[in-house]
Amino acid sequence: MRYTWPKMKLCRREWINLFWTEKYDLSKNHRKPMGKWGFGKMSDFSLQLRKKQAAKRMYGVTEKQFSAYYKKALKLNWILWENMLRLIELRFDNVVFKSNFARTIMQARQFVGHAHFLVNWEKVNIASYSLKVWDVIELREKLKESPIYKSLVEEFKEFMKTNKSWSITNAKWLEVNPDKLTIKLIRVPEKDDFDQTIDVQKIIEFYSK
Repeated sequence: MRYTWPKMKLCRREWINLFWTEKYDLSKNHRKPMGKWGFGKMSDFSLQLRKKQAAKRMYGVTEKQFSAYYKKALKLNWILWENMLRLIELRFDNVVFKSNFARTIMQARQFVGHAHFLVNWEKVNIASYSLKVWDVIELREKLKESPIYKSLVEEFKEFMKTNKSWSITNAKWLEVNPDKLTIKLIRVPEKDDFDQTIDVQKIIEFYSK
């Protein structure tokens, strides 16, 4: 079941900007954090739970999905926490969001669900679809003239004028072409690519009990 209540309540509950947008910048919100943050010491379990809930909500996945990524990561070689985050980062909706083709992870999921994009020239409308290196995501031709994407193109153009040496995305494992509106996965995300606010060790401790 997905959370549909006000998003700022979620951010105040975890005391972190879960959605990477200025709208949910807690430095501009002077209300006290919700729950036990700042109200005495938390138990190990409570802290593990909060870290898990925060990460789960940042990626916009359900508890069932998040737990499944942990179980899948256990079966893979390499480091458990890197495996888990890499699996989630490679979700279709997350890649669309990290490429700045959507303003929030929720909007990215909506765009994917409405089949706005092609993956390797095939229609894919599954948000959890796992992408691979060298996969190419392309906005469908008939949508390039829609108001929302025409606006996006203008934003990209304006950004490139003032930041000529910068990429459209901060995700170094993605290559975004702002003219053709394509995204290419040029490598898998590595340790330094993950959001450093995510405490994966606490999440693993939570699930390993």
